[in-house]
Amino acid sequence: MTGRFHGVGVGPGDPELITLKAARLIGSADVVAYHAGVRKESNARRIAASLIPPTAVEERLVYPVTTGVTDHPGGYAGALADFYEESAARLAAHLDAGRDVVLLSEGDPLFYGSYMYMHDRLSERYETEIVPGVPAFAAATAVAAAPLVRQTDVLTVLPGTLPEPELARRLADTDAAVVMKLGRTFPAVRRALEAAGRLEHAVYVERASMEGERRMPVAEVDPDTVPYFSLILVTGDSRNGTRSRRHGDQDTAPARAEDRTPEGAEARPAVPAAELLVVGLGPGPEAWLTPEATAALAEVDHVVGYGPYVDRVPQRPGLTRHASGNTVEIDRARLALELARNGERVAVVSGGDAGVFGMATAVLEAAEDPAYQEVPVRVLPGVSAVQAVAARAGAPIGGDFAVMSLSDRLKPWEVVERRLRAVAEADLVLAVYNPASRSRTEQIATARRVLLEHRKPETVVVVGRDVGRAGEELTVTTLGELDPATIDMLCLLVVGASGTRVSATGRVWTPRWVKP
Repeated sequence: MTGRFHGVGVGPGDPELITLKAARLIGSADVVAYHAGVRKESNARRIAASLIPPTAVEERLVYPVTTGVTDHPGGYAGALADFYEESAARLAAHLDAGRDVVLLSEGDPLFYGSYMYMHDRLSERYETEIVPGVPAFAAATAVAAAPLVRQTDVLTVLPGTLPEPELARRLADTDAAVVMKLGRTFPAVRRALEAAGRLEHAVYVERASMEGERRMPVAEVDPDTVPYFSLILVTGDSRNGTRSRRHGDQDTAPARAEDRTPEGAEARPAVPAAELLVVGLGPGPEAWLTPEATAALAEVDHVVGYGPYVDRVPQRPGLTRHASGNTVEIDRARLALELARNGERVAVVSGGDAGVFGMATAVLEAAEDPAYQEVPVRVLPGVSAVQAVAARAGAPIGGDFAVMSLSDRLKPWEVVERRLRAVAEADLVLAVYNPASRSRTEQIATARRVLLEHRKPETVVVVGRDVGRAGEELTVTTLGELDPATIDMLCLLVVGASGTRVSATGRVWTPRWVKP
């Protein structure tokens, strides 16, 4: 008979916060194991010390390294991987001998704890039980005496080790947050809070429920005094407009589309409507963002758009981001119009040029609603994806050209085929957006077949994938040799006209003149 393996949470520090079940298992354990740093006391053992029976065998699992500096050939990750394998073997020896093993875990075993690495290695071989514990952020919330989330607020738990821009983005996008793993990361976390506009209401809690417990505003913390046992709380009430939008304070809350009558007949808001900007962000690189767009994004209070495009707008104090999915363009447009209608400065963002298969048309469509007749809309141009691919290739759109999307989400495929034939018969260069997606894998093959009914197999084709980004690829092929299986949602195609040619240096260009 093998022993049973228990992962037991001992809570954040105060022994009185250990659960009754955890206390019972610790008190009857054959083996009590715990992690510790080199020449350091185990905090988990300190918490449970009074419960460990004198007959128990203690296994002290000492980390070989606690920072990224090590001479291990596999680096920091390799050193820890070896350590976890060796630790698991030590515990397995006890389990194989029929001894029950309790592995102590500070806080909760499955919340940023080392227990989970033992669980991965032992749970499939031995009967395993996990006993949850009070996590550190729950104790810190009690110390701060501030409600963390209310009703439909979203709570995000973030490690302070995230890159600073990513941390700022996530802090701005959530209602409430817990930031763990401070210590040396504190200065970057503080800057991220400031960039996200959340610093003023961020609370720092140190050693929650332990001796030496401290609580203070993050802005007042000396970075040189921040220990590992600390975290930051950002409550839902600190987010711009969150409390008013969700808890009924209508004095500062922007009206929601669902709150007004379909006819838009309610009284006009007291504040004048603000101009709504629709901004093209270009295909990707910051250098392709126009100065006009940069200036506009620096002044607005809200950014609305498809999630990946919103992510490209740097977070800063006072900016609220409204990210959504890829098939709700009209809903996005209405949200932006409602905000602008109530005097908020808003930018709707699109990749490339907002007027080329982008948000500009969705905004103008939604703006046809009489409720938004007083909201001025201005579209700021951006570098389009077809311009970017064409420039990388040379000048394939130097003559007359057409632009089409193969997506049939907003138009029947029969219309797509009819237009493909018309473009092919007119001998125009054709730029193809949205050639494929996860759910549309056959349409590029069908489009190639339709084009070959009117174009020679030798027709030049340029395939640009992720142009302007780290994974950029540019392929020059022909219509006959084009493999539809290689085309995905990151691609844009330029199908040449009969006069399109490839120079000796590999540059693709289309003459400005056409022979009669």
